[in-house]
Amino acid sequence: MELLIKLFGGLLLFAVVVFVGARVIERLLMYAPTTERVPPAAIGLPDVEEIEIPTADGNRVIAWHGRARQGQPTLLYFHGNGGSLANRSERIRKYMDLGRGVFMMTYRGYGGSSGWPSEAANVADARRAYDALVAAGVAPDDIILYGESIGTGVAVQVAAEKQVAGIILDAPYTSVLDVAVMFYPYLPVRTFLRDRYETIKHLDKLHAPLLVVHGEVDRVIPVEMGRAVYRAAREPKELVTIPRAGHSDHGLFGSFDAIQAWIERLRAATVKRTPQRASGTTG
Repeated sequence: MELLIKLFGGLLLFAVVVFVGARVIERLLMYAPTTERVPPAAIGLPDVEEIEIPTADGNRVIAWHGRARQGQPTLLYFHGNGGSLANRSERIRKYMDLGRGVFMMTYRGYGGSSGWPSEAANVADARRAYDALVAAGVAPDDIILYGESIGTGVAVQVAAEKQVAGIILDAPYTSVLDVAVMFYPYLPVRTFLRDRYETIKHLDKLHAPLLVVHGEVDRVIPVEMGRAVYRAAREPKELVTIPRAGHSDHGLFGSFDAIQAWIERLRAATVKRTPQRASGTTG
């Protein structure tokens, strides 16, 4: 009996070590934060405000808000798994130079935000970011959700619950689990992976117009996943695939112009549906 107790205790300890180790490895593989907090003015964005969003468990999440010009939308932007806000300063500048607003939230453990990133935390904080943007005076009809890479799995979950004008998914996946199985077929990822970001399961809840953008030679998230996301989504939707572009370089191959053209069509359709906005009514 004593031997059985020791054996059971040993197996339990082994299971705990494996579970805890798998969680640590998952974080190391899935999230690659730049932790330094950089003020936007220090990297050429003096017209961008830094905001701290408090969380329910006592952490803080850092966001940057560049305000839109009158009549322009604001992109509520959820970035990829690497870097932080400062790495995307050029992208913010390009949108703001066109009059678009940008509200970019960074995840826990990134760029001065406290805590540890996880799917549950990132999605909960993204909802808070949406609420903060609305509280700052931006109407839901002027918000376009933008998800980049891992942020696409965050964006679809916010879009499933919140009213927005449109959704842009930049290099989306069907689920992070599918990506993990593709890269690590020899590991029991189906058993241990907790942050699954199952995009495909949320698409039927989206009702805003959707744009999917994907590089055709993306070696991180294959373009076939972007096409699968597009096929599973409701209308209205558009798919733009960029020849010769990889995972995060398609801006060099014309995707920025394609995104701006889609935003212009989206705004024209919005004005057509609500003609009072064109008559000088503000809100």
